[in-house]
Amino acid sequence: MAGQDIQISIIVPLFNEEQVIQESYERIKRVIEHTGKAYEIIFVNDGSTDKTEELANKICNNDSHVKLLSFSRNFGHQMAITAGMDHACGMAVIVIDADLQDPPEVIIEMIKEWENGYDVVYGKRIKRKGETFFKKATASIFYRVLKHMTDVEIPVDTGDFRLIDRNVCNYLKSLPERNRYVRGLISWLGFKQTGVEFIREERFAGETKYSLKKMMKFSADAITSFSYKPLKIATFLGTTVSILSFVYLIIILYKKLLTHITISGESFIIAACLLMNGLVLIVLGIIGEYIGRIYDESKGRPLYIIKDKEGYDNVTEDKSND
Repeated sequence: MAGQDIQISIIVPLFNEEQVIQESYERIKRVIEHTGKAYEIIFVNDGSTDKTEELANKICNNDSHVKLLSFSRNFGHQMAITAGMDHACGMAVIVIDADLQDPPEVIIEMIKEWENGYDVVYGKRIKRKGETFFKKATASIFYRVLKHMTDVEIPVDTGDFRLIDRNVCNYLKSLPERNRYVRGLISWLGFKQTGVEFIREERFAGETKYSLKKMMKFSADAITSFSYKPLKIATFLGTTVSILSFVYLIIILYKKLLTHITISGESFIIAACLLMNGLVLIVLGIIGEYIGRIYDESKGRPLYIIKDKEGYDNVTEDKSND
């Protein structure tokens, strides 16, 4: 099918999803065929170490609507989404994970809103099934902290499950950030958007690929990509500690020189020193996060490397998204 004839492109990132890929493919295909629109499904294998690539290849070979991009190693979920968007041909592009926590059936509602004139239609989670209290609480806190720290209106309780118009996708492809927060970049572009509410289901099979460490990095990427407030907070902390220290020094000198009060308290002094040293390290850490991202951008390496393609006429070895 010619690229210009495709109306809907569906991007499905994959990382060790051998237990769910077949069910995910069947449900997505059933939903999109129900719409009657010309479509393509783009699987992006993000360096899986199980049978995911083998199963994805089999699906691709049996269905001309399915295409497969395989990375040379694991580059991360956001890069998999980016690669899918770089290679999508549809007039609307939909991102959905393979684990079926985001129900493919919601795609029909997204397409309706797109046809009503919205450029971005995001899935808004009103309930999360099968997730721990810790995961729900930290996710809720993260979205609300991010909302108050950025000038960009990033909808809360939303993930990467969304539809974007071709025009939005084209502009997104021109943004070269390495430490990507795709949903934030989409909001930054500023197109007309709306949400479709849904209940997030339990994972169909397998385990989540977002460890606590990955979630922390993801949160740091989101905040540092769209806000300078951490740097302002660091400045405020440094200024506050300096003023308090100066005031305390004046008090000590006053008591020493103008009163008969004996100055003692080595434990207090040690505690104060530890506190100030701790604040200094926190401030340096915040600055380091920004400097590290500047360093990543300056290297100019490709965002991802594709080792193999299925369903495409031409094979590309890498993509820098410059």
